[in-house]
Amino acid sequence: MSNQLRQETPYDSPWTIRRRVRRIFWELCWNLLCRFTPKPFNPWRLLVLRAFGAKVEGVPFVHQRAKVEVPENLTLRHRACLGDGAVAYSLGPIEICEDATVAQEAYLCAGTHDFDDPALSLKTKSIHVEAGAFLGARVFVLPGVTIGAKAVVGACSVVTRDVPDRTTVAGNPAKPTVESTLSEKSPAT
Repeated sequence: MSNQLRQETPYDSPWTIRRRVRRIFWELCWNLLCRFTPKPFNPWRLLVLRAFGAKVEGVPFVHQRAKVEVPENLTLRHRACLGDGAVAYSLGPIEICEDATVAQEAYLCAGTHDFDDPALSLKTKSIHVEAGAFLGARVFVLPGVTIGAKAVVGACSVVTRDVPDRTTVAGNPAKPTVESTLSEKSPAT
């Protein structure tokens, strides 16, 4: 899913005043109510996320130092994890499915710009992290990417395209590792 928010010039905000005020209020509330809570206060953080429109199913974990840009664009399934310092830059929809882990300081970026437009209008595309996937520390995921079920993305990788189920990728740009390639070619047992 892709969406473009029109701007007249690169200096115009694609957001309405109401939307900007809501985002400021969200950031203040997260910083005041959640940022300094200990790990066991996860249910409280989930309650605050829900209050701001995040879709939360079951009991995911959101670290107190995680950052969610637009909570109403975030979906967290049961036992999903958004780690220490991880950023869900949810200008577009981001879904983290059951048992998926987004490790510390990973960055899920669901927004970019239309570089063919002189106004550099904001473009948003959804990001999906499927069930059981693991994104290592400081991974960067570009807009429109799906990380397949039980896929593993190595630390500091830049994910520019979809990662198939049960594939291990690493690097910049992220590519299947030798071990992942070998396991795909080996006959099923």
